[in-house]
Amino acid sequence: MTAEVIAAVLARMAESGLDAMVLRPSSDQRYVTGWEPDGFLVLVPGRQPELAAGAGDAAALLPAGAARVAVDGEMRARELFALRLEADLVLASAVLEPLRARKRPSEVAAIGRAAAAADQVLAVARELPWYGATEEGMARRLAGESGAPGVVAVTVAAGENTARPGHTPSVRVINPGDAVQVRVTARYGGYHAEASRGFVVAEPPEDFDALHAVLLTARDAALAAVRPGASAADVDAAAWTVLDECGYGAYAARGTGHGIGLDPAEAPWLAPGDGTPLVPGMTLVVAPGVHVPDLYGARVGDVVECTESGGRPMNQAPSALHVLDP
Repeated sequence: MTAEVIAAVLARMAESGLDAMVLRPSSDQRYVTGWEPDGFLVLVPGRQPELAAGAGDAAALLPAGAARVAVDGEMRARELFALRLEADLVLASAVLEPLRARKRPSEVAAIGRAAAAADQVLAVARELPWYGATEEGMARRLAGESGAPGVVAVTVAAGENTARPGHTPSVRVINPGDAVQVRVTARYGGYHAEASRGFVVAEPPEDFDALHAVLLTARDAALAAVRPGASAADVDAAAWTVLDECGYGAYAARGTGHGIGLDPAEAPWLAPGDGTPLVPGMTLVVAPGVHVPDLYGARVGDVVECTESGGRPMNQAPSALHVLDP
C-alpha cells in the first residue's frame, strides 16, 4: 500500500462521513493496495488498513456502531450478509472514483506502455494478408503473432459487421472491397490502453473514405477539447458536432469515449450529461464512431492524457485510412 493513496482515501472517507470501507478483491482494492487483490480490505479512519481472509473475518474488524459504511460495487449478496452490517450503505466508488480518475505519473507510464503494445498490434495488421481469412482467424492471429506484450483482446469486424457496435468476431470471410475495423485492448502492469482503427481491403466501399475523413476530423476536435476545466460532456459534444454538421449525426454514437486505467472502461464518461471536470492526469479513450446500418461503420480511438497544456495522445499508430493488400 502507498501511504499517499491511503491518506487520500481516508481523507475522502472523513469528508463523506464514512465510518468504514470494505473492499472485496477488485480493481478498487488493487488501487488502494497496489497489488493483486486478495481477501477483504477494511479501512477505518484513524486506523491502519487491515486485510481479512473472508467477509466474515472482515465483519470482526468493523467498528462497533458503524452508521455509514462504503462497500465494494462488486460485493456479492452472500458477502454483504456475512458482513452483518446494520448501517447505511454507500458504494465505495463514490469515494474512490474521483481519486482513480486522476492518475499518478507511474500509472500514466504504465498506460503508455500498454498503448505502445496496442500500436504494435495495429502495425502488424497493416502487413498481413486479409483476403480469404475470417474475422475470428484474424483476431486470433493479431493477438498471437504480433509479439506485443500484454494484449488482452483483439476484435475484428468486416463489411456489414462494421456497422454493428460491439460486434464479436465471427466466421465471416473477409473479401476485397470490405471495410475492416480493428480494436485492440492491451494491459501493462495491470493498467489498460485501447486503440481502434479502420482499414479497407484492396479498395474502399463507396463513400467510405469520406466517412473516415470526417471521423478523423471529429477525433481531432475531441482531442482539442481535452483540457483542464472542460467537462467530459464537452469532449463528446466536440466530436458529435462535427459528425452532425457533416451529415452523420443520425449514425453517430453518442458517447465518444471514457476513462481508462485499472479497468478497460471507467469514469469519467465522455457522454452527454457527464459534467465531470477534466484535470491533469486523467487518461481517456477518445473514440468517435459512425455506424451506417447494413452498410459499414468505423471508429477511430486513442488513449489521451489530459495535461496542463491540453490533450496528449498516447497512441502513435497512424490513423489515416490504410488500404490492406488482398
